Amino acid sequence: MDILSILGIVIALTAVIGGNLLDGGHTSQLFQLTAFLIVVGGTVGAVMLQTSIPVFFRAMSMARWIFITPDVNIAATLEKLVGWSQISRREGLLALEEASEDEQDLFSRKGLQLLVDGNEPETIRSVMETEIGVMEHFELQAARVYESMGGYSPTIGILGAVLGLIHVMNNLADPTRLGAGIATAFVATIYGVGLANLILLPMAGKLKAMVQKQVMQYEMMLEGIVAIAEGENPRNLESKLQSYLR
Repeated sequence: MDILSILGIVIALTAVIGGNLLDGGHTSQLFQLTAFLIVVGGTVGAVMLQTSIPVFFRAMSMARWIFITPDVNIAATLEKLVGWSQISRREGLLALEEASEDEQDLFSRKGLQLLVDGNEPETIRSVMETEIGVMEHFELQAARVYESMGGYSPTIGILGAVLGLIHVMNNLADPTRLGAGIATAFVATIYGVGLANLILLPMAGKLKAMVQKQVMQYEMMLEGIVAIAEGENPRNLESKLQSYLR
């Protein structure tokens, strides 16, 4: 559980709502279903229009990373690589076949299989680099969906404000209906700007950082497997890869 994300959202919302209360406002003034539907529905619709189906659904599934971070353990990966290197030095590369069958991570399993099959280090590096590049491109595309939503949201908020003002202008003869239109106009703008800057853009930044962390782990795995293929000493391999722990 990512406590920092939870605290960030709580502090941001508390600051906005608390500031409104300190200024003499009422919490109920910030809750407008019409404004919410315009901003959220318009933002989601716009981003669906620009995004492919696989990228959109991947972006939706990545949202949970904000609170439940993916398992990226650089220290454990280093320990695993050193263990594989020791096995290969004692028993040969074929002894790693059992480890490849037990490996849960698909990327690591693929690297081990390439190693066990006796591929040259250059071939292993080429295949694994391609795998990393494709993965990074797809995952960053998914993370940028929230960045795009953060770009559309304020504009949709302005659209909601204009719609609210049109409602006001159409009811100038009936003062009892002016309040709802004005409230929708201003609250839609708040929703648009607030959603972008308090939720969506920070989410995009955090997701991209997590993708980069995963890429770093995969690059470490690549370097370790190539070093094993080259017959590098386990101690030298460990010393070489310790820089990833910083």
